[in-house]
Amino acid sequence: MKTANTTKQTVLVLGGTGKTGSRVAAQLKEKGWPVRIGSRSADPSFDWEDKTTWEPALQGIDAVYLSYHPDLAIPGAVDKIRTLTQTAVKSGVKKIVLLSGRGEKEAQACEQIVMNSGISWTIVRCAWFNQNFSEGYLVDPLLAGHVALPAGNVAEPFIDVEDIADVAVAALITEDHNGQAYELTGPRMMTFAEAVQEIATAAGRPIQYQAIPVEEYKAMLVEYNIPDDFIWLVTYLFTEVLDGRNAHLSDGVQRALGRAPRDFSEYARKTAAEGVWNA
Repeated sequence: MKTANTTKQTVLVLGGTGKTGSRVAAQLKEKGWPVRIGSRSADPSFDWEDKTTWEPALQGIDAVYLSYHPDLAIPGAVDKIRTLTQTAVKSGVKKIVLLSGRGEKEAQACEQIVMNSGISWTIVRCAWFNQNFSEGYLVDPLLAGHVALPAGNVAEPFIDVEDIADVAVAALITEDHNGQAYELTGPRMMTFAEAVQEIATAAGRPIQYQAIPVEEYKAMLVEYNIPDDFIWLVTYLFTEVLDGRNAHLSDGVQRALGRAPRDFSEYARKTAAEGVWNA
């Protein structure tokens, strides 16, 4: 039996314009919950690089969906999560739902900060997003029909961000998930080559996948004038996090929602029908 909060108090959604945050905010609004988007363009604004914006954004907030862009593995993220958590507690926030990453020691350090905050918490620890193929840097190579990545035969249990949002919202609007750490994966393991092949089939057009050395990949990103911090992040993710440590399924979606996670093929069919991968 779900224990709903009796009063719908305002939720601050950090990363509210991102892949997960935008969906969390949309679901909360649909359910009638007051939402404050945490972004530089919001009023009051929230900027991870300007700590003077944090306290005003947290005033009058009951719960926070904490998504750190671009990733908790970025140098300096742990210190920012620590300060943000302390500021939230001081501001009267009662609950934090943290979006975390699998197999990242920095993310685990951030989890401990939230767990030890003295307020209610839920950890949503996630595998690689399905939507990285349709709402990020992989869209252009998919459109070009050739995806080259430093990822070979290591399998990943890709997770749909719709499932992430469903779990996060359940944790924000009920008390049932307090003190829980949910590790979210899809229902099966896939290599990047297999994922690209499923996308090609769904889109009805040939898309080639090529596994390349990481140094060649970095050089390609530099050639396309990709920012250095992003190059560092994707290199870290492909060389360290995608080393086989996460090549197993978890039951977080089932435990949190009582249903199976969405399959990658469902995501591929739906996204292909929207025309994302057809120029």
